[in-house]
Amino acid sequence: MSDGHEHDGHENVPSRQRRRFPGISSRAYEHPADRSALVALRKLSGFDTVFKALSGLLPERSLRLLFLSDSVRVSDQQFAHLNDMLRDACYILDLEKVPPMYVNQDPVPNAMCIGLDEPIIVVTTGLVELLDEEEMRAVIGHEVGHALSGHAVYRTILLFLTSLAVRVAWIPLGNLAIMAIVTALREWFRKSELSADRAGLLVGQDLKASMRGLMKIAGGNHLHEMNVDAFLKQAEEYEAGGDLRDSVLKILNVLPRSHPFTTVRAAELKKWAESRDYQRLMDGHYPRRSEDKDTSVTDSFRESASHYATHVKSSKDPLMKLVTDIAGGAGDLGGRVRRGFGGFTSAPPSNEPGQDGTGTDGADGPGTDGPGDAGSKN
Repeated sequence: MSDGHEHDGHENVPSRQRRRFPGISSRAYEHPADRSALVALRKLSGFDTVFKALSGLLPERSLRLLFLSDSVRVSDQQFAHLNDMLRDACYILDLEKVPPMYVNQDPVPNAMCIGLDEPIIVVTTGLVELLDEEEMRAVIGHEVGHALSGHAVYRTILLFLTSLAVRVAWIPLGNLAIMAIVTALREWFRKSELSADRAGLLVGQDLKASMRGLMKIAGGNHLHEMNVDAFLKQAEEYEAGGDLRDSVLKILNVLPRSHPFTTVRAAELKKWAESRDYQRLMDGHYPRRSEDKDTSVTDSFRESASHYATHVKSSKDPLMKLVTDIAGGAGDLGGRVRRGFGGFTSAPPSNEPGQDGTGTDGADGPGTDGPGDAGSKN
């Protein structure tokens, strides 16, 4: 925790000194992909109509009563150590009103921040039992980051629409319209998780604890059997391995998920922790909430576009390499596609007649077989 001063009626009991970020704007830690995905979501046809309708119809009072009646509310009398972490996370990120937090009986490790008018944080018993104090501190900071960014509203709508899509699956076309919005919401929420991971690191200020927590979520409470470097190497292998078929399978695998894959989250967080942006933030140079009203949407969109361009250019994924080659006007793209999907054909591709001596195994062009630029996604 950060210090022993009172803040908005609650006292913080420190376990070690941590830096605080007065007036910090969520823009300080939000991943560029989070912002661009949210812009795309809001532009989705029909989203505004659905959002306005559901904002008035969702049974938020019922949701709050459900957790109040069938979960354990964190307080000084119940799960006091979690209550200390929650108040400290709010103190570090300068979130004035501490959201209520509940522990819900569920063996599956999970946490969420939901609610329309005011956010509610819920953690499962599976998560509480899995993580140690510093790992749990990062998770609570993650959820407080969701609250500060205003993510709870969209998360609540996603949960409701996912349930609704199952109920109306028999209705022709109606389910397609809902699933289009659900898919867009999931795409945004996966990106918002990267932002919240950063918030968790700002609260915990212990990268090793954040990495351990992600490893435990992936592999259980067997730290003596796991290694951070090997875990991060899995993320590299996931991104660079395989051919175009694997790139397509990656997209299909991630579509139904609300969270990015754990190794990807760990790799993204480590990159940010090693970046100049993170160091400047820790040194006290960060955007303030008081400046949010003067922020240009165009500038945010430009920053997001720049992030995606850098990501595509530096990615080792076969599909991203192909996109880079197309943008760069590289030759023999047909041959490269055939090689990428070579496993689907019964015979290997051969040189086509009428070409200028360039065979399918001798394609020219930048960045196809090399590792690509070493630029950061951050």
